[in-house]
Amino acid sequence: MPSFVGVECCRKAPGVTWHPDVRQPLGMTSRPPWVDIRPKQYHTLGRMSTQANDRIALLQGTLDVLILRTLLFGKQHGQGIARAIGQSSDDVLLVDHGSLYPALQRLESKKWISAAWGVSENNRRARYYMLTKVGRKQLAKETHEWQRLVEAMSRVLGLEGAGA
Repeated sequence: MPSFVGVECCRKAPGVTWHPDVRQPLGMTSRPPWVDIRPKQYHTLGRMSTQANDRIALLQGTLDVLILRTLLFGKQHGQGIARAIGQSSDDVLLVDHGSLYPALQRLESKKWISAAWGVSENNRRARYYMLTKVGRKQLAKETHEWQRLVEAMSRVLGLEGAGA
């Protein structure tokens, strides 16, 4: 059970009554504040990791489209998918493995991709992912939606005639 900053000293204070199910004194309206050890500046939105200031934060759901697009060119294992997304974006997009594999499982459960075990280039067992017919249709739908979003953002930002 995690302890909260300042709670232990309150526990030892004479005359403080603690409720057995709550980690705070009776009558206290809120718990002591959490200690935030995370960096003050975040470079991510959604499911993609971006680790440098020149990388772009992405909208949630973007990783699914990137995976589907990558698999359009043929089967690939997880590390290969992450590498291909990085290379095709000139290393602006960096896929975190903690985000990639849950996304692959989610896409597989939706039947947008299928998976089979195989042997990688370095003779290791790897799970290879392939785009399904349903996944191709979904990619076409998602691509159309992204085109609409880009056009709308270009109009709002005044980039329409600037080759955006």
